[in-house]
Amino acid sequence: MPREAVPREAGDDDVGWFLRRIEQFTGDAVVFDGDTITYPDLVALIDRFRTHLAEHDVGAGDVVVLEGACSPTVCAGLLALVGLGAIVVPLTMLPEAKRSEFLAIAEAEVVVSVDGAGQVRTTRTDVRAEHELYQRLRGRGHPGLVLFSSGTTGRSKASLLDFAHALRRYRERRRAQRVLSFLNLDHIGGINTLMHTLSQGGTVITIADRTPDEVLGAVARHSVAVLPTTPTFLNMVLVSGAYRRHDLSSLRLVTYGTEPMPAQTLRRLNEELPGVRFKQTYGLSELGILPTRSRDNGSLWLQLGGDGFDHKIVDGILWIRSDMAMLGYLNAPAPFDADGYFNTQDAVEVDGDYVRILGRRSEIINVGGEKVYPQEVEDALLQVPNIAEATVSGKPNPVTGMVVHATVQLVEDEDERAVRSRIRSALRPRLEPFKVPAVVTVSKDAQHSDRFKKIRNGS
Repeated sequence: MPREAVPREAGDDDVGWFLRRIEQFTGDAVVFDGDTITYPDLVALIDRFRTHLAEHDVGAGDVVVLEGACSPTVCAGLLALVGLGAIVVPLTMLPEAKRSEFLAIAEAEVVVSVDGAGQVRTTRTDVRAEHELYQRLRGRGHPGLVLFSSGTTGRSKASLLDFAHALRRYRERRRAQRVLSFLNLDHIGGINTLMHTLSQGGTVITIADRTPDEVLGAVARHSVAVLPTTPTFLNMVLVSGAYRRHDLSSLRLVTYGTEPMPAQTLRRLNEELPGVRFKQTYGLSELGILPTRSRDNGSLWLQLGGDGFDHKIVDGILWIRSDMAMLGYLNAPAPFDADGYFNTQDAVEVDGDYVRILGRRSEIINVGGEKVYPQEVEDALLQVPNIAEATVSGKPNPVTGMVVHATVQLVEDEDERAVRSRIRSALRPRLEPFKVPAVVTVSKDAQHSDRFKKIRNGS
């Protein structure tokens, strides 16, 4: 049986306003695998999910894993759990070892699995979640959200957010739009896309496969106006030529984040898609998605902040204070200072009110005391003919400590020695000598995670 906790009903003001608002809409709510459900359909799904949860004694304050694709049933399950006051841990279908790790870190008490046919299976574990942060959240009587970092360079961190606080940013009325949900609900970007779109009566278009042709095909078929995605994926769109094979006349805005955007990629996007506005976003699981404003369509400089957000720069590193900030990590110390600013670990340049994200401090390559930012070298590499993708990291060296290591994918097969020679010849006039890759590896392997973010593991 669930522990005693503050009762929660859909009418409670901190989350109830969201559920009451979507009950007012009548248009298309979610498109999944080509099928469309309306807002009345979604509300009915939420009600059925509430009944299912009650039958399984799932209550306020329970830590509930919700696993499955971003289907209408999973979306309804998320909203039903939030309305109930549960602490939700959204997961995609994971390898068993990773799944077990995440369930253990989250102290999962209930697991709700939704299969491809929308069938729901709910089981209770033998765990009782007693983490101090959970106790603090339960004391507020608020629903929670646990999000795991991608963990590409170590153990994933689990952030605990107050879902009632996160919902506040969606109260303001904006224009309803048709938005493609690129990131899954286990990512802050996927949560933001879903909640923002539904709060305005828009339509969320979800897809199973995230290849350039599948994504842009969905944009064409469903008249998508907004595509939130990543720089890595946008580069794949350019290399594949998929943007030429689909009618993108409905597309008005592409937002990109999660990693730095190569300047060369942004230039080409503006050339090939002149009718589309490109906007850089900035967000972290720990802080939510910040309001941003790009200097212009082709600029990597942006303004950060707005109501509920503040930032400062300390020794070239961005620190952010957010009303939506997590309560903390379930499995690590939280890097907040005494004033509540969070150390993002992102190195930045400053120009008046604008900042430019250079990359994570941990990714900076120290070559004999000189700093090398991978993004700068990657941007230069993408200007070399026949280079489809490039990922730069540091490689240990007994003389300089580190040297620059570039892993590249080719558009067409080519002799590897010729590739290395061409790269060095092209980069020497553009980069200082210590930034030119000392090691070049040609690879056909994917260089990104399943969230389409570069993996920069050093080697």
